[in-house]
Amino acid sequence: MEQRSYKGSDDYVVTRELMNAVNVAMALERPLLIKGEPGTGKTMLAQSISDALGLKLICWSIKSTTKAQDGLYTYDTVRRLYDGQFKEGDVKDIKSYIKPGKLGEAFMSEERTVLLIDEIDKADLEFPNDLLWELDQMEYYIYETKETVKAKIRPIVIITSNAEKELPDAFLRRCIFHYIEFPDKEKMKEIINVHYGNMDEELVEKAIEAFYKIRDMGELSKLPSTSELLDWIKALKVSGVHVERIGEEIPYVGVLLKKDQDILSMEEIRTKGFTLRGF
Repeated sequence: MEQRSYKGSDDYVVTRELMNAVNVAMALERPLLIKGEPGTGKTMLAQSISDALGLKLICWSIKSTTKAQDGLYTYDTVRRLYDGQFKEGDVKDIKSYIKPGKLGEAFMSEERTVLLIDEIDKADLEFPNDLLWELDQMEYYIYETKETVKAKIRPIVIITSNAEKELPDAFLRRCIFHYIEFPDKEKMKEIINVHYGNMDEELVEKAIEAFYKIRDMGELSKLPSTSELLDWIKALKVSGVHVERIGEEIPYVGVLLKKDQDILSMEEIRTKGFTLRGF
């Protein structure tokens, strides 16, 4: 099967380095591990690859309680017990009580898919190790039916991490790695243009200037991300805020900052007579 290369998509600004990382991972048939600050487009990358290559996207969002088994399959013992008690269904047909997880769904697909394992570092430390065999060999074993499920067509695997905890070395060895740097001002303008098109240039310039000065304050516990800047610009636009107010004050500061102490830090700057224009 011919493997098309990834060249980005209309709604996602991709650097050449990231584009190359995606294509190398596809060529080597290795998972692509993406790290970066929240809001740098890690999750959206999988959607971009899906759109660009015309492939189905399967998303497995990881939580603190997620186990590797959840992604493979689940065996509904409760339903089988219920059917046995009330004579509903064929309890001898164990396969009917096996439901594939997201990884299993990707393996069983008749067509190539993009499998996103999102925020893998939210799970416990053993989670990545528990998936080593499955991601390496592209197969898993169902104990209840004594069957091995092997991927019909190897999916493109994208794994994201917010670097909240270190991942095991054995897991890292099996991945292609790329770190998404936070966009500079010029790249951020490209991102804004992709999302909003012909936005007022002066408003965008003022908002970006204020945004990066806020990130450079050095006192914030949670830095505002790209997605929060996009929301803020939209709020400024729809509310009709005059551009001169941006920098002199921060209208709708709660769109950018989500922690009480960070908003208080902004208020302290204002009460001392400073503005972001001269910060």
